[in-house]
Amino acid sequence: MLDIKLIREQSDLVKKGVSAKGYDPDLVDQAQKLDTQYRRHLHTSETLRASRNALTKDQIGEGKKLKTELKQIESEADKTKSQLEEILSQIPNLPRPEAPLGKNETENVEVRKWGVPRKFDFQPKDHLELGKYLNILDFVTGAKVVGSQFYYWYGDGALLELALVRFTFDLLQKEGFLPVITPDLAKARYYLGTGYMPKGNEAQTYTIEGEDLGLIATAEVTLAGKHADEIIPVQNLPIKYIGYSHCFRQEQGAYGKYSKGLYRVHQFTKAEMFIYCTPEESDKYHLHILDMEEKIYQALGLPYRVLEMCTGDLGGMAARKFDIEAWMPTRGDYGEVTSTSNCTDYQARNLNIRFKRQNGAIDFIHMLNGTAIATSRTPLAILENYQNADGSVTIPEVLRPYMGHDKITPRK
Repeated sequence: MLDIKLIREQSDLVKKGVSAKGYDPDLVDQAQKLDTQYRRHLHTSETLRASRNALTKDQIGEGKKLKTELKQIESEADKTKSQLEEILSQIPNLPRPEAPLGKNETENVEVRKWGVPRKFDFQPKDHLELGKYLNILDFVTGAKVVGSQFYYWYGDGALLELALVRFTFDLLQKEGFLPVITPDLAKARYYLGTGYMPKGNEAQTYTIEGEDLGLIATAEVTLAGKHADEIIPVQNLPIKYIGYSHCFRQEQGAYGKYSKGLYRVHQFTKAEMFIYCTPEESDKYHLHILDMEEKIYQALGLPYRVLEMCTGDLGGMAARKFDIEAWMPTRGDYGEVTSTSNCTDYQARNLNIRFKRQNGAIDFIHMLNGTAIATSRTPLAILENYQNADGSVTIPEVLRPYMGHDKITPRK
């Protein structure tokens, strides 16, 4: 959440940022009103407590009266505090000045392109046709056992997923990222604190009935929760993780004809970069994550473009955000494969994660995240871009040491 002092002292600035993201600026007015009420209640309770402490032993009647009044005002303060926290949770992080203004995804800005989309001398198949022909991808059994938008990988399909993760871990470990395998579940505090809602229009999280647990939508949740309620010495920063987890997403609603197959599924595996750093360095490390993402996709030889999200497409947590979209031949267009966000201190305030400066001052830390590999969309792009006329698929060179051969052919 935002610093309440910022709302008190620079409400016009906050309203401007909230409006730029497409949120209701009246939320800021509501927060100010509730904050004033809460502070008034605190002042009254302190006055009553001081008066009660000043009473002598023979003022029993007055003491009982003050005790009743104090109990009532403390109850009102608790109620107002809960209402204030609810409103604050609805106010988004403010966009960075560098973020382009825009209402929605149609106004995102293309930063650059890399690679040239392949021109086929035969009619290319989509990844579902290839997966079926090669006998490596199976949505039919997934639907039977679990439901729609679940799938099985077999043979080289399974090995491709593992190769992608291992290649990414090896690359990022050399760049100072610590490999982590996280739990696939988290308590509500952590998925809510990182912005993954179980209800509403943007619901993603599957919750566990009768438990304070939800299936994570990304290792961002568990990597953020790792340092909750900690004060990290500045000399330990930056902390750089590359986390591995399964990801579960409700993905409700209609997303159009290009969402079939692996592009939008309920479960997939992902390697996620996560960085804790000082506020002074978060812009630098945000670009560092983007650079790592580009390094991965250049090594895989997949043509892509980098988009910067406009203010209206940043979501609640991010102050600035970039996507990489890989070329998907049968779509004839680019499709999102990675995203990296600078969430500044917004998630850190939710989860109470701070750092201690050399001079002893304690501030909220900045937290950044970015996809390294999502093993649904990246295999989609590999299958379609590297397919051959006979239906086989050439394995990208950097993955061959992990798979032990250079081509995927039909599995018997």
